[in-house]
Amino acid sequence: MSDSGAPFVSIIIPAYNEAHRLEASLAELHAHLAGVGWSHEVILVIEKSTDGTLDIARRVAAGWPCLTVVGNDVQRGKGYAVRTGMLRARGEIAFFMDADLSTPLAETGRFIARFAEDAKVDVLAGNRQHAQSEILTKQHFLRRKMGQTFNAILRTIAGIRLADTQCGFKAFRRTAREVIFPLQKLDGFAFDVEVLLLAERLGFSVADMPVQWANAQGSKVRIIRDSWRMLCDAIRIRRLIGRTMAGVRAAR
Repeated sequence: MSDSGAPFVSIIIPAYNEAHRLEASLAELHAHLAGVGWSHEVILVIEKSTDGTLDIARRVAAGWPCLTVVGNDVQRGKGYAVRTGMLRARGEIAFFMDADLSTPLAETGRFIARFAEDAKVDVLAGNRQHAQSEILTKQHFLRRKMGQTFNAILRTIAGIRLADTQCGFKAFRRTAREVIFPLQKLDGFAFDVEVLLLAERLGFSVADMPVQWANAQGSKVRIIRDSWRMLCDAIRIRRLIGRTMAGVRAAR
């Protein structure tokens, strides 16, 4: 149900041990949003951190009414943090993006314009592999190739058609978000695949967009350990989605 006093755009940012860059990222976000023509809210979801990330977030929020800080008392994973934010979001369009702002904030305007141009699109995903994407700062060659190979394996196992499931820049219409995220279950980095598959199985239209993107130092993804975990999740995802959709059909 829509809220007549709701902002037009919600921006959800998950964060874990981001004290070294969070204040700068929030200052950049605040400056950008001051110049846009749409109402907005920012929901910063802090997983239980050990470096003072939550204290920094709360200090910034004290002077920024549009910023809501949610301090999770556990560290369950990026999927859990994004889901927490999406379930609180009130906007007609909701983005999630990484705390390092590796995709420039100007891309929000392009995504919003795409939604306005094509009423049939419900979910938009950034695609760093797109021919028109501009990679401003590349990852280390080995990390990039391992990531691309893993993404191809992930897509094959899970049965998803999008070329880049893991780009941390995605946007959802409210009508799609309010159906997808109450059903989403994975807490770890493979949650993106579950979200995209759920969107497709639920009948929502999913499209990708080229993006600008710059690799930021300090990624929380450990290429070997987390790739193995994501691979295990990918193997589980089709079965998990099957059970979720069986529950949806039974409830109708």
